[in-house]
Amino acid sequence: MIITRTPFRVTLGGGGTDLPSYYSRYGGLVFAMGITSYMYVMVNHRVIDRRIILHYSQSETVETIDEIRHDLVREALRHHDVTDAVEISSVADLPAGTGVGSSGSFIVGLLLALHHYRRDFVTLQALAEEACHLELDVLRKRVGKQDQYAAAFGGLTVLDIASGGAVRVERVVLGLSALADLAANTHLYYTGSRRDALAWLAPQDTAMADDRDARHGVVAESLHRIKEIGARSIEAIRDENFDRWGELLDEHWRQKRRMVPNVSPSRVDAIYDEVRTRFGVLGGKIVGAGGGGFLLLYCPRGHKPLERFMAEQGMPRLHYAVEPHGAKLVGDFSR
Repeated sequence: MIITRTPFRVTLGGGGTDLPSYYSRYGGLVFAMGITSYMYVMVNHRVIDRRIILHYSQSETVETIDEIRHDLVREALRHHDVTDAVEISSVADLPAGTGVGSSGSFIVGLLLALHHYRRDFVTLQALAEEACHLELDVLRKRVGKQDQYAAAFGGLTVLDIASGGAVRVERVVLGLSALADLAANTHLYYTGSRRDALAWLAPQDTAMADDRDARHGVVAESLHRIKEIGARSIEAIRDENFDRWGELLDEHWRQKRRMVPNVSPSRVDAIYDEVRTRFGVLGGKIVGAGGGGFLLLYCPRGHKPLERFMAEQGMPRLHYAVEPHGAKLVGDFSR
């Protein structure tokens, strides 16, 4: 059995500029943080039974690749020419549909496991691009490139995306005490709701791709602004000026709500306004494409009162640290 572990991610700046409809015209810039919550993928060779068996939120037992319903698994196996006698399972620390890039973490973890299954070496850059190829080119999903790269590299990662799609990865390196301060002040609260990221990204992607769309101008201008705020966010965190980054979060959130007016439930909007007034929260946002999942709040002081208030709203805090590493092999019992 081969076991891989891949971190989930939280976007710190530039989210949405990694969609092809935007970066193919203007280039993209995304700043992401790997966190210590993970996707685990297990791949096992079946010695006698030649069928393919899958365990995820559902279970499948099939004779051929073409019968597999899980599209990412089907295309990953096809890409690696693994046609039978394999069992694949996944276990996640956090539920899907919560904005932390679970799909990207899953495909990166699965591909890394399949490379080890076939005794291939793969770089993190190649692994991320392979995942992007399957999602964007083969399956033609309307997703961006940040989840796959953030899952592969972990840490504090800047993705500079050229108009042709090439991604240059740059690390932002902070000391241990600064990383601890960043995680301590950057709260994640589970709103209790889950959503389909593709459903939230599709309207933005459609408007950005078509100059004739009534919302094209608003979406394009918002994404330009989000990219510029993302660049300033990178510098603020490099300088360890985390309070400034918190203020930039609020600027980003206002642009996101302008671009996608219903990006967050009205209850979450009301809570956000209240915590900024009562608990010294400098900024925040819904993590991921929108609609639910985790609410990120930057609070530089008075953490306990904020935690108690959010718990009263039915939103527990997820405690985490910054995960410095990306996708990795954690067990190979197949030798």
